[in-house]
Amino acid sequence: MPWKETCPVDQKTKLIADFLKDELSITQLHEIYGVSRKTIYKWIARYKHDGPAGLEDRSRAPLNHSNATSKEIVSQIIDFRLKHASWGPKKIIVRLKEAFPHLDWPAPSTVGSILEREGLVKGRKRKRHTPPYTEPFSECEGPNDVWSIDFKGQFKTGDGRYCYPLTLTDNFRYLLLCQGMLHPRLSETKYWLERAFKEYGLPQAIRSDNGTPFASVGLGGLSPLSVWLIKLWVRPERIEPGHPEQNGRHERMHRTLKAEATRPPGSNLKGQQKMLDHFKTEYNTERPNEALGQKTPASIYLSSGRRLPRKVPEVEYESFMTVRHVKQNGCIKWNGEEVYVSGVLAGEPVGLKQLSEYEWAMRFSFHELGVLDEQIGKVRKLKVDQKV
Repeated sequence: MPWKETCPVDQKTKLIADFLKDELSITQLHEIYGVSRKTIYKWIARYKHDGPAGLEDRSRAPLNHSNATSKEIVSQIIDFRLKHASWGPKKIIVRLKEAFPHLDWPAPSTVGSILEREGLVKGRKRKRHTPPYTEPFSECEGPNDVWSIDFKGQFKTGDGRYCYPLTLTDNFRYLLLCQGMLHPRLSETKYWLERAFKEYGLPQAIRSDNGTPFASVGLGGLSPLSVWLIKLWVRPERIEPGHPEQNGRHERMHRTLKAEATRPPGSNLKGQQKMLDHFKTEYNTERPNEALGQKTPASIYLSSGRRLPRKVPEVEYESFMTVRHVKQNGCIKWNGEEVYVSGVLAGEPVGLKQLSEYEWAMRFSFHELGVLDEQIGKVRKLKVDQKV
């Protein structure tokens, strides 16, 4: 029988007070307060054991749940999370199921609740984002279609020197290179990129931002590095300035790298490189990827069938193209006059195809440069979305 429509604790207190006066029997208390004798005896026992605190309402939830996660399972989940601080519930469960298939593992949502309860989940503030200008990886249908290259933000190692991690990923989610460098120079960048080509073969394209040594503000955005790539028939692609989301998969990898391999940084570049190497191995061979059906990148990656040639091939053009060689001053000879093209193309041939009486489309190999306008004696940059 329920308590009367007053505060339950007040009713219990009055009942106990009347009982302690030793003037009313249990039957009389039953009749006055409208509760069963069993309930009265229960609250008397609680008062004698816990005092007034025993009269407070208690949770009706069972002390033990038949479907509660066991302490052993919870302990293994926590231990695994401590070893892999940036792994989420889905990745953790995939690996634990593989390691201990005979155990009954909870759902990822339950794992998330366990980690949150243990203070192992850091809340992330949701940010509003404008839609990306393009879908940057729609053309990436398999390994080596598109690679991405970038320098993750520099940071100081324990000896006070800056480390510039050069990262290279196949956009099918395989981490190809993670190399700490003291300076983001062309020579070192080309050296490590060439080593990646020797190990993995050549991709169809490499996407980068617009910074050095990947690009320049000159004609066609060419830099010495991109000229080398074009001669290898690797298309250099550049995201729009200020739009890192167009290289979203690579940026997401950088966030994981920062969390797992730079906090705290190594004592020096050598120590930092050990951390980067460990991260690369774990990222490729241990860390499940949700976009790959929780498979690891290493389990699906295949090297490219396009091998790095021993000698960089010379650029050739179709028979209908007019060819001019760029002089050391960056100019070509055209109608008896010098027309500036680009200093990084010095010694290289460019091809021209007539578009109209005074306009010629110019390209370096397959890479479009602009339009030579005979009326002004200059090469105009291509307009946005313009093809020649």
